[in-house]
Amino acid sequence: MPGSLEPLDLVGVQVPYYFRCPISLELMRDPVTVSTGQTYDRTSIESWAATGNTTCPVTRTPLSDFTLIPNHTLRRLIQDWCVANRAFGIERIPTPKQPAEPATVRSLMNQASSASNPVSARVSALVRLKGLARDSEKNRSVICSHHNAREMLMSIVFSDSSSGSSELKQEALAVLVMFKLGESECTEIASDLNKVVYLSKLLFHSSIDVRLNSASLIETVLAGTRSSDLQAEISNVAELFAGVVDILKSLSSYPRALRIGVRALFALCLVKQTRHKAVEAGAAEALIERLADLDKCDAERALATIELLCRIPSGCSAFAAHALTIPLLVKTILKISDRATEYAAGALMALCSESERSQRDAVSAGVLTQLLLLVQSDCTERAKRKAQMLLKLLRDSWPEDSTGNSDDFACSKVVPF
Repeated sequence: MPGSLEPLDLVGVQVPYYFRCPISLELMRDPVTVSTGQTYDRTSIESWAATGNTTCPVTRTPLSDFTLIPNHTLRRLIQDWCVANRAFGIERIPTPKQPAEPATVRSLMNQASSASNPVSARVSALVRLKGLARDSEKNRSVICSHHNAREMLMSIVFSDSSSGSSELKQEALAVLVMFKLGESECTEIASDLNKVVYLSKLLFHSSIDVRLNSASLIETVLAGTRSSDLQAEISNVAELFAGVVDILKSLSSYPRALRIGVRALFALCLVKQTRHKAVEAGAAEALIERLADLDKCDAERALATIELLCRIPSGCSAFAAHALTIPLLVKTILKISDRATEYAAGALMALCSESERSQRDAVSAGVLTQLLLLVQSDCTERAKRKAQMLLKLLRDSWPEDSTGNSDDFACSKVVPF
């Protein structure tokens, strides 16, 4: 280690230089040694190699291979040092889980895929693969690099009921949803309605994990299928909407259920022909009542779904009938993100275009102030255009004392979106 490297000052405590990664200069959390004998933090040296570097960062010596050997002794010393200095607010670094060995993954994949093995052994292999995949992105990459890994998992998931154990199929599904499927794989599933029907039945399974994994795969297939005809066939399968909406309604206490449910419903509602099925399944109530529980990304998807459903008469009626719809949409403007604001304004535009009552409700909820702020903000131009259109639409519904300063909008250029 270069002598010029000064001890790192961490919350008033000097960190010994040999506890620091020579690349990041940060306290090492998972020290590993390369073939030159130098030790680095695993994340830093993997990033170094991923950018095409083939030498040791410290010695500049060419590396014969990039085998990383965990330096357990140094890691324990770092952990002991953390414990000794915990009075200064330093937390002990956790013992890292070691990445999966390719040989181990190959063995587990072979064991899981062999129909000659006992079902219990195949299930056990899939459970171990699931655990490895959950541990890290690197492990998922190792598993996915195995020849025909996704194809093998799909063959188990969609094997004939008579020849496949339900537990085996469900464990394979749990592993499969952790990987991104290619277009050909999504098309393969979408082209076989028996497979889609099977997934729709799993949406009502007694196991929460099975229900969520099924919904996740449905969303993946819809997003990965380019054919609009195939997307329409999928969304036309009986009970898909009912199953996804029920996830939002009955499993709302599970953050993963909210995330997967919203994403699956959004993917289904992108298909114009079957949006009425979402309304019939109770999507309006579910989306409005769960909107406040969603994080930014999923709130954007939920609002996009609301705007899509407001484009059909039955959707407009369902949202207008819910007492919280207008107040929540008004409150959302400028609160979450530019995208969320745009979707909320679009949904309000659709609702207020269909009903004078919605116009009055929007004005009562304070939409005028929100729209005036919106057109003066730095949000997207499309959101501003929607706001201008909505202001023009609501002009007759404004209270008399609020229209005095509205002349600025009389000449606003309104551009349809």
